[in-house]
Amino acid sequence: MNGRIVCNTGPIISLAIIDNLDILRRIFHEVIVPEAVHNELLQGGPDFAGVASYQQSSWIKVQTPSTPVEPLLQTVLDKGEASVIQLARECDADLVLIDERKARKVAREIYGMRVVGSARLLVEAKQLGLINNVKDAITGMRNGGYWIQNDIIDFALRKAGEDE
Repeated sequence: MNGRIVCNTGPIISLAIIDNLDILRRIFHEVIVPEAVHNELLQGGPDFAGVASYQQSSWIKVQTPSTPVEPLLQTVLDKGEASVIQLARECDADLVLIDERKARKVAREIYGMRVVGSARLLVEAKQLGLINNVKDAITGMRNGGYWIQNDIIDFALRKAGEDE
């Protein structure tokens, strides 16, 4: 995958839950979160899943979009998702990392962005030898309270060759 990725809150939490936030640094040259996402993560408090791991990840760059978020984005998406798309457009990101379906659809269909989610990132991590098993990683995410839809899991397991 490589390149520059702009990340939303959910995938950061999901990877931190399973102690694999470092996957992002190992796959991408630059990992960026908008300030709105940064604030969402920190507002969860010290006991919020993934906050400690996120705070220790000094390699994640926090950036504020230089222009206001487009009105369309503000009306159909939450603040974090909207700022991910806005910032990705401004910094010419190679990919955006978002799990929420509506935000993925907006990024892909309206703005023509390349979008990945947590499950797809795990498949890539397995292919690169960064993790051994996608199913175990997803199970860990779910056990930690992060939900990924069954059809997405089924697709990821097929791509990872774990669909027995």
